[in-house]
Amino acid sequence: MTAGQRSARTWLPYTVAVVAGLAVIAAAYVIVRPAPGADRSGCVALEVNSSTEKAALVGQLAARYNAADRRFGGRCAEVTVHGLNSGKAMEALAAGNWSGRQPTVPAPQVWLPTSSLWTGRLRLLDEQAGRAAQTPDQYPSIANSPLVIAMPLEKGELVRQRGRLGWADILGLSGEAGWAAFGRPEWGRFTFGKDNPNLSTSGLAATIATYYAAVRRASDLTKADLAKPAVTQFVRRIEANVSHYSDDSVDLLRDLAEADLGGAGDARARDMSAIVVQEELVYQYNEGQLSPVPGQKPRVPLVGVHPSEGTFNLDHPYVVLPSADQAQQAAAQDFLAFLQEGPQQRSFTDLGFRDHEGRASDALVAAVRGGPGGQLTYFDPPAPEVVDAILRGWSTLRKKANILLAVDTSGSMNARVGGRTRFQVATTAADRAVGLLNSADRVALWSFSSETDQRPGKPYSEEVRLGPYDRAAFTRRLTGLRVGGNTALYATVRAAHRRLLDNYDPDRINAVVVLTDGKNEYPKDNDLDRLLADIELDPNRPVKVFCVAFDRESDLAALDRIAGASAGKAFDATDPATIDEAFVKLVSSF
Repeated sequence: MTAGQRSARTWLPYTVAVVAGLAVIAAAYVIVRPAPGADRSGCVALEVNSSTEKAALVGQLAARYNAADRRFGGRCAEVTVHGLNSGKAMEALAAGNWSGRQPTVPAPQVWLPTSSLWTGRLRLLDEQAGRAAQTPDQYPSIANSPLVIAMPLEKGELVRQRGRLGWADILGLSGEAGWAAFGRPEWGRFTFGKDNPNLSTSGLAATIATYYAAVRRASDLTKADLAKPAVTQFVRRIEANVSHYSDDSVDLLRDLAEADLGGAGDARARDMSAIVVQEELVYQYNEGQLSPVPGQKPRVPLVGVHPSEGTFNLDHPYVVLPSADQAQQAAAQDFLAFLQEGPQQRSFTDLGFRDHEGRASDALVAAVRGGPGGQLTYFDPPAPEVVDAILRGWSTLRKKANILLAVDTSGSMNARVGGRTRFQVATTAADRAVGLLNSADRVALWSFSSETDQRPGKPYSEEVRLGPYDRAAFTRRLTGLRVGGNTALYATVRAAHRRLLDNYDPDRINAVVVLTDGKNEYPKDNDLDRLLADIELDPNRPVKVFCVAFDRESDLAALDRIAGASAGKAFDATDPATIDEAFVKLVSSF
């Protein structure tokens, strides 16, 4: 490994083997277009594609650049910025058919992914396809952000009192003994949040760090290491401490900020001991930039703990692609010089990034509560075949799930959405997303509405018993459900939560998933406060409720309170067009 600089070996990232529906989580958007009324017709047009977490800022800086009317070789440039998830941009570049993969986004001449992880992956794919590499080089950074273990202030300070601890010392804590190892048994189990590594750069980096912790070194990880029983046992034990996974650490922190404002009634603030995220997100969280009330700082800030062995750095490279002609290459170099100048770099540091040379501002150091402001030691990333093997192994070693899916079959599900019913749209999305689970997960299916001729005794019924996931049987039963009656939402959530408590497995994520298009319409059980008390998170036996609010008649506010009480999450699909996106995000939690 190297101190204070990027490794000479470039990140070579993973292959994401997920359904095409994942494309909806990476929607592209325009950040800046030329100012109206400006005569820039003679300027070189430069299209920039940026990863989403910094795209808005890069767009603002491009507008500043255009307004400055800079000159290079007697010419000017007009920069346009679009935002796109790094992985989706890489896929479009690797396909050699950008317009076919991203028809609404212009093909870029400059690419700004989150990490050199993606440039390495693209180079590997180009080599495998027998074509010239589009990203053959090392690339300059426009900003940097190391991975940290973010912990609530009191817990983070207690950890720091033990001296500089490593990944194994923190994430390797026993889930059962947990905080007793630090003299605070009343804090209970140690659990942490991380992104799904199939969907997230930081999630992949955290998973690789787990393997480094297992072998107790920070470089030269091999496929032989991955096969050692002691290594797989260690990784499995760390994954067992995961509270639940996420597809986006920004969403995870936004939920935590909302819970912090909600106080003791929202269990999400008490659920996790740590979250593995980029350092700049800790800054943004502590500065109130992720708060539902913009600028309102959290009552309990986070501490960014930098593990002793080192960490991964997300280096935000500036890549000029071969598609750029000579004039565009010159324009790209001028825009890079502009981005690396002091005023623009201060804009990056205002969002919690380290500058393009890896230096942290005093404000960043203060906001993450005393993290090192100087040079850090960064892991030397594994070879690409090792990274691919890690991801293949993760599907086996990740924490498995007990999931009870409760589907609303009330009469309103017969309402039309285009040419199909709500029920058909929603269950198609649910079936597609649940198909991403593997056979080691255990799944149950309930339907609910109110008492009907087919269900005279109670408003819900068990359609598939909790057991190993059988895709074909599950799909047949789901698509064959009948629709009718009103919505007994509260009674169903309570009963489903109780069923999973009765079948609780401490080695799994235990979760109820509720899909509904309405609000509670069941007079026999209409007390939301009592429901919230009944399903309140038990940190020793956590059963979380995840809700999907489908169509505009659903009671999203109540569903959000239900999810908050159990430390789950409510997904907003009140626009039916977003139902696939909501379910993909949900299933990535398991």
